[in-house]
Amino acid sequence: MNTGRIVRLAERDRPKVRFVLDGEMRSALAGDTVLTAMLASGHALRSSEFGPEPRAGFCLMGACQDCWVWQEEGPRLRACSTPVTEGMRLSRKPPEGWP
Repeated sequence: MNTGRIVRLAERDRPKVRFVLDGEMRSALAGDTVLTAMLASGHALRSSEFGPEPRAGFCLMGACQDCWVWQEEGPRLRACSTPVTEGMRLSRKPPEGWP
């Protein structure tokens, strides 16, 4: 059963890639962007910094700054233009002390 915002209808034969999101193991398909991987396994990319609303990305092409997520090590990345990789560790919330 798919519980994500994105429902994959075709092209399911690519190799699986496992990644960690907020401490939970998730899976995607090789070649997916981080945005696709996150939305296929959940309903939101992150929360808005201006209110409680969930965000799912906006332009989906790296121009709007709406899809930033954090790696567990601290650096941010654009979810819409970064390929998900095996073992990637991601967080929807900024790390402690992030400006």
